[in-house]
Amino acid sequence: MPQQLAIIVLVDVGNALTSNTLDGNTYLFDNMKLHGSENQGTDGLVTAIHGSYWRDGSQASEQVLNWLPYSLGSIPPTVPRGYEVERARQSDEQALAELQDLAAKSTVPSADAAAELNRIRKTVGTRVKTTRRTRGRMSGQKVVDITGQVVTEDATAAASYPAPVITDIYGEAVDAKIMYPAEYGSPDMVTDGWYWSASVDTSRPGTYSYTMRIQLHRLAQTNGELRWDPVNLTCSSALKITSEPRRNAFTKAGIGQLPIPTTPPAQRG
Repeated sequence: MPQQLAIIVLVDVGNALTSNTLDGNTYLFDNMKLHGSENQGTDGLVTAIHGSYWRDGSQASEQVLNWLPYSLGSIPPTVPRGYEVERARQSDEQALAELQDLAAKSTVPSADAAAELNRIRKTVGTRVKTTRRTRGRMSGQKVVDITGQVVTEDATAAASYPAPVITDIYGEAVDAKIMYPAEYGSPDMVTDGWYWSASVDTSRPGTYSYTMRIQLHRLAQTNGELRWDPVNLTCSSALKITSEPRRNAFTKAGIGQLPIPTTPPAQRG
């Protein structure tokens, strides 16, 4: 079975949108830190890939990579998927309760009643307008901040950004047919049902760069309506393929037969 390596793509979405670049606003990690990966936690990650070989030197299996994008400073991906919908429902119920209370107290129109009604209208939040590019999970939902509070019209800067979306992987490693990336459907709810994966040819050692096209979303307000506008940026990384699987991770021995005793240890009891 191919080995599986995960590459975390953590994006500071707020700063990336402000500076309009992922340079310095992306933090890449993989699970090969102790096996040669370089520049962990930066936007210049070089992922170490050790090929697996048979004793005659032929390739035994390809490497499989999985990219997992997350947003820094947003609602954690481990929060249940229906959390935002539940918070919106709760804010609607609170607004209805306040309206009923206001109706019971105010039998005639007044300035105080109008001010209270305006306050309720502002705190109930605003649903994001559905556009052709934002259909799906972000459509028609209220915007919440990282604490789960509904964002009002006057406090959109506190909004929790949607997770980044990888829309393409290309570059030297793909052109040279070193890796074959594609997007796959998944039952994993954390990744919204989609993830990028690639098989890597480990028979050709070397360092190969690649680029990820990542889509972020900026909260825009036009004519009193909120919507998530897509912003496409790019981030580069690299693979460092070696042909040095020359030691066993458990025995630290070199290639060759494992030091398995010729006779089994004595049975206890």
